[in-house]
Amino acid sequence: MTRTLGCVVALLLSFLSAPVLAQEAAAPGGAPPDVEATHIALRALKQDMEDALNKQDVDRMLTHLHPDVVFTTMNNDVRVGKEAIRAYYDEMMRGPNRVVEKVTAKFEVDDLTRLYGNTGIARGSSKDHYVLTDGTDIVIDSRWTCTMVREGDRWLIAAFHYSTNVFDNPLLSKMKNYGAGLLSIVAIGALLAGFVIGRTRRRKATA
Repeated sequence: MTRTLGCVVALLLSFLSAPVLAQEAAAPGGAPPDVEATHIALRALKQDMEDALNKQDVDRMLTHLHPDVVFTTMNNDVRVGKEAIRAYYDEMMRGPNRVVEKVTAKFEVDDLTRLYGNTGIARGSSKDHYVLTDGTDIVIDSRWTCTMVREGDRWLIAAFHYSTNVFDNPLLSKMKNYGAGLLSIVAIGALLAGFVIGRTRRRKATA
């Protein structure tokens, strides 16, 4: 009787575990198919956002954003909502006082997106190439964090935060060089002024 009961339990366990084993075998790395499909969708989202940014296709970028998206920019500005982000883009790249002539970026992820139900958090780096309206051509290494939410069958970006090293970046180096050049000009000007003033005084003294 005990042996028969043990066989029945083993048989039931084999039936219960079969679907799980089938799911693990169906996806790379042992991940369930729905999780793998989610990561495929998120990789496609990243790639399309990168492509839209590099082509300056703002309308396409906005389709991937949640209506209440929060974007923290590299210049420490915070924009909330799609239209606020469109206005920021127009201000920086299209308006009469624009700063950026062109930007291209290459986004890299540190690891797979961490999934919490219908929320995902990704992090990584970005190599951003900027051409500014004053002719400055620089490449900045950035860090980013992105929060995404699933609504229906789509993943949308709910928050994106950009940052760079404030102690070591091309813009800081440019400002340091500018400051050193300005100090040199001021020093030369002071020397010339001192020479002229001294010469004038000597002429007055001998007159």
